[in-house]
Amino acid sequence: MIRLIKKLFGSRKIPEQRDISATEPQDIKPKETKPDTARGTEPMKIVVGLGNPGRQYVNTRHNIGFEVLKELANRHQAGSSSLRHEAEIKEIFIAGEKILLCAPQTYMNLSGTSVASLVNFHKLPLEDLLIVCDDLNLPAGQLRLRASGSSGGQKGIKDIALKLKTEEFARLRFGIGRPPGRMDVSSYVLQKFSDSEQTDIQISVKNAADGVEVWIKEGVVKAMNQINSNSV
Repeated sequence: MIRLIKKLFGSRKIPEQRDISATEPQDIKPKETKPDTARGTEPMKIVVGLGNPGRQYVNTRHNIGFEVLKELANRHQAGSSSLRHEAEIKEIFIAGEKILLCAPQTYMNLSGTSVASLVNFHKLPLEDLLIVCDDLNLPAGQLRLRASGSSGGQKGIKDIALKLKTEEFARLRFGIGRPPGRMDVSSYVLQKFSDSEQTDIQISVKNAADGVEVWIKEGVVKAMNQINSNSV
């Protein structure tokens, strides 16, 4: 074999093959990466309804925030709930966007513990947070949406502001009226709505859910215009 090669090529050197892959850059396509859906990167909004956990508090004035969450969950076919960040959480989708419906289980006065945990975990911009709560200073069933502001004496809002270290978050206040006569406020907010109030309250719960949907789809200004102009 060697003699045959020499006969063919004589004294010439046999040209060596170059390893192109080792010496010249290749036109290699970068691998496609899926969108990062780890914590803090997935677009979403969080709606928090305030109240107290436990059967004894169901349908009480103080738990009206839970009722608005329930209306939204029913409208948008929410699945089963999970317990995270000291809150009962359900997921829904509105206009293609993921929404967390969160009912803190810390009791009203410590609501900020749960809300701060949620906000910090998801790295949530505060413009994507909405709190729904009761308000003694509004007539029963009246709604008011604000982009920010003081607690107005609402202890859940006060604790949220304390834990978030800011009052710059939206809150939808749901009027529950003032206690009659000299009745203690604590006793009043833990009462159920009277039979004569029920019809109007249920209408207001639906109106509140409508307002939350506008906030999600069109922002706080549009939602304020709708909610506040329709409340008398």
